[in-house]
Amino acid sequence: MADRVHWRKSSYSGGGDGNACVEVASGHPRVGIRDSKTPGEATLNIPAAAFTAFVEALKNLPGRP
Repeated sequence: MADRVHWRKSSYSGGGDGNACVEVASGHPRVGIRDSKTPGEATLNIPAAAFTAFVEALKNLPGRP
């Protein structure tokens, strides 16, 4: 992924400074994922299609509000 990407946190990040989550950055054809508490550490980069499938699977979990 490029060095200059726009990282986004989930709206479900929690209260306070919202650092209890992961951040994602879209960069076709890959998506970057990092820990918001340590943004300078390692970043996981996966194919965009795999990330989309993962998010859709989460949306379909039983008991999800």
